[in-house]
Amino acid sequence: MARAPLLQLSDISLTFGGDPVFEDLSLAVQPGDRVALVGRNGSGKSTLLKVMAGLIEPDRGTRVAAPGVTVGYMEQDPDMAGFATLGDYASSGLDEGEIYKIEMVAEGLKFDPSRDVSVASGGERRRAALAKLMAEAPELMLLDEPTNHLDIQAIAWLEAELKDTRAGFVVISHDRAFLRALTRATHWIDRGVVRRRESGFDGFEEWREKVWEEEDIARHKLNRKIKAEARWAVEGISARRKRNMGRVRALQELRAERAAQIKRQGTAAMVFESGTVSGKKVIEAEGLSKSFDGRSILRNFDLTVQRGDRIAFVGPNGVGKTTLINMLLGKVEPDSGTVKHGTNLNVAVFDQARAALDPKMSLWDSLTGDPEMAVSGKADQVMVRGEPRHVIGYLKDFLFDEAQARAPVKALSGGEKARLLLAKLMAKDSNVLVLDEPTNDLDIETLDLLQDILGDYEGTVLLVSHDRDFLDRTASTTIAMEGDGQATVYAGGWSDYQSQRGEVKAATQPKAAGPKEKPKAAATKASGLSFTEKHRLDALPDEIDKLSAEISKLETLLADPDLFTQSPLKFQKATEAMAERQARKDAAEEEWLALAEKAES
Repeated sequence: MARAPLLQLSDISLTFGGDPVFEDLSLAVQPGDRVALVGRNGSGKSTLLKVMAGLIEPDRGTRVAAPGVTVGYMEQDPDMAGFATLGDYASSGLDEGEIYKIEMVAEGLKFDPSRDVSVASGGERRRAALAKLMAEAPELMLLDEPTNHLDIQAIAWLEAELKDTRAGFVVISHDRAFLRALTRATHWIDRGVVRRRESGFDGFEEWREKVWEEEDIARHKLNRKIKAEARWAVEGISARRKRNMGRVRALQELRAERAAQIKRQGTAAMVFESGTVSGKKVIEAEGLSKSFDGRSILRNFDLTVQRGDRIAFVGPNGVGKTTLINMLLGKVEPDSGTVKHGTNLNVAVFDQARAALDPKMSLWDSLTGDPEMAVSGKADQVMVRGEPRHVIGYLKDFLFDEAQARAPVKALSGGEKARLLLAKLMAKDSNVLVLDEPTNDLDIETLDLLQDILGDYEGTVLLVSHDRDFLDRTASTTIAMEGDGQATVYAGGWSDYQSQRGEVKAATQPKAAGPKEKPKAAATKASGLSFTEKHRLDALPDEIDKLSAEISKLETLLADPDLFTQSPLKFQKATEAMAERQARKDAAEEEWLALAEKAES
């Protein structure tokens, strides 16, 4: 018997003054669905997610959630008014006995529940919103760019959690690796139409290009038909006007059909141009060391950067990636060691905090008010790589329309802010680009264009990113910073780094396992196990590890001597949870031993 959809939208129409965002849109999310929601910036992805969450009321149509189904929504900009700390906000939907879940999720997502809301960054707020959703565990999760502001370790944790969940989810993300790993269906929003493909994100781009190719062929046929009918109208209508007015009306309908077609959004006219060529050797660093508050950021690090290198810096948030780049640029003094710069360096910086953008200024003033872009005596022009351009024309190159030019920067989406910052950078000549998290909020098409631009750029690129796919496509060298002052240089991008790192670990690991080594899946050569038993034997070690981690967190919580007196209900719930998990762990270990013995026999 078929199960009812978790959520169904029927004939949804929505307009925000002007052209419709959606018209007669229908879709359904089934139990267990893992859906990628993709489309260009501004296509309405976040709006559709809010309609699905019930936060935006459509002009027409119905939204129906299955009886008893809870729908959870992760906001990009959560409202934390009335909450003192991030933990207070994240736990606001939980019973008192379930608050320990926030501490467990916080470790995976790397945010501090005790952080004061008033001083928390946008990234910390979004991680708290994601933690709230994960801890509440609704039957349907709606995730809007969940990997933004997460480091690669936190992304890996989130991937593992979503792989294990039985809940359905719809996710908006620009992270190709994340989408490929998790999704089984794709909803593609294109000019107000939502198409569904019963396959995950892998293969989406080929599908999209095929749809567009078919559309172009149909448009070409329509244009040819209009041209032929128009020629007939000019040459033959005068003699047969009365009896052929039906054909004239048909021509008018063909022209109306073509006029009603919505043109696909183009790509931004982006280009980085090298001005003065730098010396062949750009940066030479020897013996760099740096500590803050007794914590070692870097120890005895050497690096030579040559002209044209694309160097990626990877590692957990807070490990010191930006500090290392600033040392290489001469903005931060090392405790020891030396940095030498080559000749004619001209550096341009893309800052993930968007510090170069004043949220109160308009887009127009943001460009014309930049001293490096201002044109003397021309308030409506900007200097773009040595040539004056009208500010509206230049904004259109980056997909902004004329109506947005006088709007404040704070009204822009995250992707639009990134495009505006790129517009400011690309107006200037440079030969060294520093890109700190440039992929946040950009759609996949703009990411592709940025990748191509960097490939053609003749200068040097220093890149910080947590987007594994983008690193693979862009970086020629990866510097991995994993804490304790260690920074290791690897050839290639993210996948190359992971491969080389695995080879190093394998070479340095002892051959014989110690007596406390965790259970490992036995070889499946034994014929004494059924298929189900073999599968169970392989899965049990991960299950035991997960239970052990949960028990450890609960033990830490219960170690608080004030917990019982200050929150007896929380103490009771945590005690019961630990007893339940310990029993499950003991049973899993016994099951593993029994299956392993059976396999060996």
